[in-house]
Amino acid sequence: MVIRMKIIFMGTPDFASGALEAIVKAGHEVAAVVTQPDKPKGRGKEMQMPPVKICALKYGIPVLQPVKVREPGEVARLAAFGADIFVVAAFGQLLPEEILCLSKFGCVNIHASLLPKYRGAAPIQWAILNGEKETGITIMQMDKGLDTGDILMTRAVPIEERETGASLFDKLAETGAQLIVEALPKIEKGELKPQKQNEAEASYVGMLKKSLGLIRWEKDALSIDRLVRGLNSWPSAYTYYRKKNLKIWECEAVLEENGHEGMENTAGRIEKVEKDAFYVKTGRGLLKVTQVQLEGKKRMAVKDFLLGYPLKSGDILGGVENV
Repeated sequence: MVIRMKIIFMGTPDFASGALEAIVKAGHEVAAVVTQPDKPKGRGKEMQMPPVKICALKYGIPVLQPVKVREPGEVARLAAFGADIFVVAAFGQLLPEEILCLSKFGCVNIHASLLPKYRGAAPIQWAILNGEKETGITIMQMDKGLDTGDILMTRAVPIEERETGASLFDKLAETGAQLIVEALPKIEKGELKPQKQNEAEASYVGMLKKSLGLIRWEKDALSIDRLVRGLNSWPSAYTYYRKKNLKIWECEAVLEENGHEGMENTAGRIEKVEKDAFYVKTGRGLLKVTQVQLEGKKRMAVKDFLLGYPLKSGDILGGVENV
């Protein structure tokens, strides 16, 4: 017998919309979708719907967009649906105990790390920034803490050598969608044994800020390469060239041929320019840059960038405080 559950789905970005679609296609009844309010975006400040709302409307699912889901009226509205379970994925608001206890099976969360590591808002990007070789998805029984609930299921995902935040995001979104569909009938039948998280292994990561992307050239080339990959596609890693913001989209850490490393007073200096790349001095090693985007311009290969901006050895790149 195929088990179908009555679900309230709570989520906001693209990461969550794939899970919602998978749940619908698996035949479960999604009684309502709860997502963040529409927000103005872009230069025109036009109101845009969250990806989860777009997905819900596609399937004719009622959409709720409370400013604060913890308000008593919102809690009562959710209770009225009589859902079997709440499924949460990158919703964007902490849930109060009143909501955690509303349904028979409580609230389960699709979290993009192997808990207890990387609790918090940006686990995908930080796994790359920190040089991890593996991450994954955790299906977790939510409690009133921040990603502290019991673990129900996990699935590991390897982090490839040239992985970016964008590519890992896509992998984990797909894995999360698959795993929640596998988990729901097991939850209904009581087949999953909740496992307590090991607090000694717990780590927390905060939200990403644009300022995190400022490249500190005195750091080693490997760290800067991870920064570029981890923050691709948002908020992106950047430096400054002639007082203009220069985003670095593709690069590679390389060893210096002359062996003179660790000279901080030269960090940010362009050491060599080729037809399709330029090499920047870092605190340790060189960064080979192959794709950039200058302020006000489109993203482009370095060979095209050099046609309009002929860099030369000795030019300096640096943070705004250094230009």
